[in-house]
Amino acid sequence: MNRKKIYNPESTESVNDRKIFGGNPTGIFELNNIKYQWAYNLWEVMLNNTWFPKEVDMTRDIGDYKNLTEVEKSAYDKALSQLIFMDSLQTNNIIDNINPFVTSPEINLILVRQSYEEALHSQSYAVMVDTISTNSEEIYELWRKDMMLKQKNDAIAKIYLELAKNPTDRNFVKACFANQILEGIYFYSGFAYIYTLARSGKMLGSAQMIRFIQRDEVTHLVLFKNLINTLKKERSDLFDAELEAEVYEMFKEAVNLEVQWGQYITQGQILGLTDAIVEQYIQYLADDRLQSVGMQKIYNVTNPIKWVDDFASFNDQKTNFFEGTVTNYSKGSLDLDDF
Repeated sequence: MNRKKIYNPESTESVNDRKIFGGNPTGIFELNNIKYQWAYNLWEVMLNNTWFPKEVDMTRDIGDYKNLTEVEKSAYDKALSQLIFMDSLQTNNIIDNINPFVTSPEINLILVRQSYEEALHSQSYAVMVDTISTNSEEIYELWRKDMMLKQKNDAIAKIYLELAKNPTDRNFVKACFANQILEGIYFYSGFAYIYTLARSGKMLGSAQMIRFIQRDEVTHLVLFKNLINTLKKERSDLFDAELEAEVYEMFKEAVNLEVQWGQYITQGQILGLTDAIVEQYIQYLADDRLQSVGMQKIYNVTNPIKWVDDFASFNDQKTNFFEGTVTNYSKGSLDLDDF
């Protein structure tokens, strides 16, 4: 697999000849003629979802954090540390590791936008840490000091590093599936804990921040769902039984690690998140992500915390009890099935 040329005047590639990777682009973003309409539609959705972290009111969270139990504080800090690591990884992974091999300009657009949003999320967590936590340095160091967290981070980073070290067509596809795991399982698990605090009336500013972050993550899931499903048509030769088996193992490992992590940070002492609920929710997420790209469910379980969807939704104003002026100009939301 070769990196695309950023300047290629010799190219005579037509719109219909474009490929997700392995194409021969000129380097010009000729967006009046596009092949992947879903990508340009998603670009416009992402633009309309623009928001800014510092406009989310975190004032009440300062007092709420002081009144959390020690277990709640520890879980909040660990969940935040997990999210910090993942968005840091994704900012670099998307722009340096994935996008250089993508040869469709309309898909380049949304990958650049995704990388921007991941960086924005990093700023969001910085606002949360600096506003609320009394041990910000410790939170930023947990990703390398907490062995449970490091084990989980190493597992997902390994797939991305494989692409960086050995950029093959197959490793690119595996990195796309790894993205589904990171964006669609690891992130959502972390978000659920923050929402659980908000459900009991605590840390509403944090939940509002996560709400906006999650709306971005939905577009990222849609992006890679469409990449995978389009590649199945363009490069069906890559999606053999061996790759399928590898993907299922990736998801099983991710579920096992995330269940251990979720139960580790909640310690069975967070109201509404028992060990059984944590496990079932993560299994449900894995099944949902697999099904969205045409693969079979592994666990066949239902969503045990459906109320999380209401907390994350921008459409149901009856559940809009979060605070922050940024709500006033939200542009709507996106479901995984919209594209």
